[in-house]
Amino acid sequence: MRSPANLRVFNFLYFALLAMFISFLPVYLDAQGLAATEIGFIIGTGGFVSLFASPFWGMISDRTKTIRKVLLLLVACSTVAGYMLYASGSFLLLVAFTMLMYFFLLSMDPLTESLNFQTAEARGVSYGSIRTFGALGYAVMSLAVGYVMKLFGVEGMAPLFAVIGVISFFVVLTLADAPAASKPVKLKALGQFLSHRETLMFLVLIFMAAVPSRANDTYLGVYLRELGGGPELIGQAWFLAAGSEILVFALSFWWMRQGKEMALIAFASLFYFLRFFLSAWITDPHVLTYLQVLQIFTFPIFYTAAIQYLYRIVPDEWRATGQTVLALLFFGVSGIVASYAGGWLYETFSGHVYYLVISAVSCCAFLFSLALLAVYGKKQRTSPQEMRAS
Repeated sequence: MRSPANLRVFNFLYFALLAMFISFLPVYLDAQGLAATEIGFIIGTGGFVSLFASPFWGMISDRTKTIRKVLLLLVACSTVAGYMLYASGSFLLLVAFTMLMYFFLLSMDPLTESLNFQTAEARGVSYGSIRTFGALGYAVMSLAVGYVMKLFGVEGMAPLFAVIGVISFFVVLTLADAPAASKPVKLKALGQFLSHRETLMFLVLIFMAAVPSRANDTYLGVYLRELGGGPELIGQAWFLAAGSEILVFALSFWWMRQGKEMALIAFASLFYFLRFFLSAWITDPHVLTYLQVLQIFTFPIFYTAAIQYLYRIVPDEWRATGQTVLALLFFGVSGIVASYAGGWLYETFSGHVYYLVISAVSCCAFLFSLALLAVYGKKQRTSPQEMRAS
């Protein structure tokens, strides 16, 4: 297998494209004059598309026994769709090309992660040494896009996306291939997985914490614009947020401890609450930008601990099902709720009320995590026999 250096480059480029799409699509839509409810509708509907798009492309990869060739197709289609999206102004075209981006670009994430895991295992290197470059790409591109928009306006996003997409395509050509490692979610396994009480309580907690997190992701840039911040501040905000994750992910082997996952989830939930509550009262866009450094205590800790907690409470044969459900819940279902409900809430009231509401939801997640910590925190990993019997 070839050196993972090229895969590190691809991770950097792919997450750079994600930064342009996830972080700056709401800003672009806002600049096109769309209302908050319209922005929420577009992004929320895209969430529905991603719920079936990722399993669809995973199945294609399974059938063809290749990840690289599927990635080539997805990168090519994403490049065209992304260029057209950021060159469009009409509502119908914005909806159409956004749906295509959710169908192509977002579907690359599980395939990329599968390739990362298999390459790391085959080359005897840590997964974090590869994935860290993704966080770096997200951070660097967030900063770069902010200044591109300041210098060239929102019109500068289309050619920038196309250039990064074309480079990504040629980098994928150099990657070593691997068969898809993901397993389809079978209804029987899903039913067994969801029938366990601890699992259900854990997923409820994930949903409670994910909705405000995704709500912030969707409307942070819009709120910064409302407070008078320019595109460079939006880029700086996402740079601080994504950049703070790099060290946390890289050192997860050091701070993550077996059996301490729920305590870490509670810790991250508390900082989610503090971050969003403070955001509601801040009126200076520069202060709100600097506040994003609190991401270091929220998402990377929460999600890493959530994955390890899930692996600790479920039998080995259900891990693939569990991780699929976790990802769809955190990035899919919660995003749909956050976009639809968040758009209505933001437009009906204000950014101040919006952040008060999502901070209240984060506070509920924190309190619920403390309850689960009291009940399940000291419990050892559930055996397959115990879980099937419960």
